[in-house]
Amino acid sequence: MGSLSLFRGTSCFRVSAKVVLVAACLAPSVLGQSDSGADKNKPLTPEASVNLRSISELQYSPDGTRLAFVVTEPAKGAGRKRHIWVHDKQSSGVRQFTYSAKSESAPRWSPDGKQFAFLSDRGEEQQIFLMRGEMGEGIALTKGKRAVKSFEWSPDGRQIAFLAPNAKTDAEEKKEKDKDDAHVADKQDKRTRLWLVNVATGEERALTSSTWAIDELVWAPTGDRLIVKATDRPESDEHTDRIFTVQVSDGSAKPLIAPRGPFGALRISPNGNTVSFVGSRDDGPEPHDLLLLPMNARAARNLTGASLDRPVEDYHWQKDGSVVLVAANGFGSLFVKYSQEGSKQDLAASPTPTGGVAIAPGGTVAYVSQTATHPQEVWLWDQKSAPQQISHLNSSWEQFALSAPQYLRYKSFDGLEVEAALLRPAGASSTMSKLPLIVLIHGGPTGRWSDAIEPWGQLLVTHGYAVLYPNIRGSVGYGQKFVESNRGDWGGGDFKDVMAGVRNVIAQGGIDNNRLGIGGWSYGGYMAEWAITQTNDFKVAVSGAGMANLISEFGMEDHPAGDEWFYGVPWEKPEGFLNSSPFIHLKNAKTPTLVLQGDADTIDPLGQSQELYRGLKRYGVEAELVVYPREPHGFHEEKHLLDRLNRILEWYDKYLKGDEAKRSSEAAAK
Repeated sequence: MGSLSLFRGTSCFRVSAKVVLVAACLAPSVLGQSDSGADKNKPLTPEASVNLRSISELQYSPDGTRLAFVVTEPAKGAGRKRHIWVHDKQSSGVRQFTYSAKSESAPRWSPDGKQFAFLSDRGEEQQIFLMRGEMGEGIALTKGKRAVKSFEWSPDGRQIAFLAPNAKTDAEEKKEKDKDDAHVADKQDKRTRLWLVNVATGEERALTSSTWAIDELVWAPTGDRLIVKATDRPESDEHTDRIFTVQVSDGSAKPLIAPRGPFGALRISPNGNTVSFVGSRDDGPEPHDLLLLPMNARAARNLTGASLDRPVEDYHWQKDGSVVLVAANGFGSLFVKYSQEGSKQDLAASPTPTGGVAIAPGGTVAYVSQTATHPQEVWLWDQKSAPQQISHLNSSWEQFALSAPQYLRYKSFDGLEVEAALLRPAGASSTMSKLPLIVLIHGGPTGRWSDAIEPWGQLLVTHGYAVLYPNIRGSVGYGQKFVESNRGDWGGGDFKDVMAGVRNVIAQGGIDNNRLGIGGWSYGGYMAEWAITQTNDFKVAVSGAGMANLISEFGMEDHPAGDEWFYGVPWEKPEGFLNSSPFIHLKNAKTPTLVLQGDADTIDPLGQSQELYRGLKRYGVEAELVVYPREPHGFHEEKHLLDRLNRILEWYDKYLKGDEAKRSSEAAAK
């Protein structure tokens, strides 16, 4: 999925969508924050572009005096570390709260605010750690040879409910050690269970069967039961999750509702009378609307479908029964409040929240915001005066000259209006020498480009390219009908939207139509592959983790239910998959193509890029396949991230600026 970031991520609720010393620092509140540079005109480099922190998981303490959040550090070595930071109400800045050679996440204060829990992978597996008071070392509350996925405090603070599979047995470990470890798919998979741990004693007990899979949990305010998102058919490749209540006393489960399609972000109203979740309008393709389910009802009410019609990315219940939410809207976001009666009110925070939100008991709103030229930071808004920025975690980016997007709208072949963003080098205009143009396609297809820093495009601008980001049909942020408009039609209307955008930008002037390139990751990689089999207008292409054969992709990928929404299943309806697969048209391809792939990718597996590369070789197309060991769908390792960016720049330069580009331009002129 895209968000002016080519490398597919997910919003909070997308279902598709891989020695710890904890101390409250006594250093100044700006400790660890970036120093801003005096020179704000430095060109962005690949090395600098990966030095970007991200901010998530905002959590207020019960009294509202402290705000905790997670900062994901830039990649170093084999991955990106995460640490917890804190803002104290009496201070003006933020300070790092946890320090570790590993990572910490999921900050959670106890209901009385006297204890602080979090997740850390300090040992072999991720566990719940507990701090009592403001100083000292975090102590592991859970133990075992299995990782804790998530957790929540009970309302009385005596227990913590958490999600984790069964631990490996000694016999299983011995089999692994002896290389006698054949695995029966589905039947021997370890499913995530719901557990309780006593905070005082550390005693654990499982509440749900090992044959179920539990994905989310939330406590009822009474503390006698939990609400969970779960399935008793975890081996199925379809959407089989339902919402259940689980009794704390004996683990008995009662189904509440079986939403159609994917859903998530399960929560409960303060009075415990209503369960809420972000669900599908009908049956997919992704969660979109906020739905409310009264505990005594059999059907949920769609709160936002008619009045908002935008995908909900984060939301929070208020004590008065109102709901505050953030929704995607084109390249931007909407900040909205719904009263208990259902009336809608736009909230006037500026800048608008574009990430996580937390709301203190007194009404102060903490949120993450960013733009295409300003990276993520934390803001506070008292709902009376202007919001104030309290963090400067990415202020080192102030030294770089980033290109601000020009937003444009154009009509596609059928009259559908498409929104896009265009980046140009500083000082470039339609009257100057013409620029090469790169079109970048977001992942998804149910993703979007948004008003956020996108390093691939900013680096291309630094190298003298114009960059076009079209939110083609199927993108989120334009209403459910727009999302559904490419169902069963990948490579059809969406590709025509791309080409209409290219023609529109060329018509504005300043673009060399003989020096066009295309690129993308995931679905964006697929669109690059499709483009080179349909037109020779693009002189160069980059496909990252794409899909060459939608039939074999369905059989190899994790969680194929999303593709099933678009095309059904290939055993019954192979024609749609086949006709939208680039590999059957590869004999038409002539465009030099760089293919990038992680060998541990289970979303769009390695075989897809191998099928593409093998076909391009057969037909004599200039191509390179670069495989990155250990990398999943989203890359983690520092040297791989840099290598990928450098290869992308070199590939575009070679065919749009080098001798090959000159020969191509001269041939076109003749």
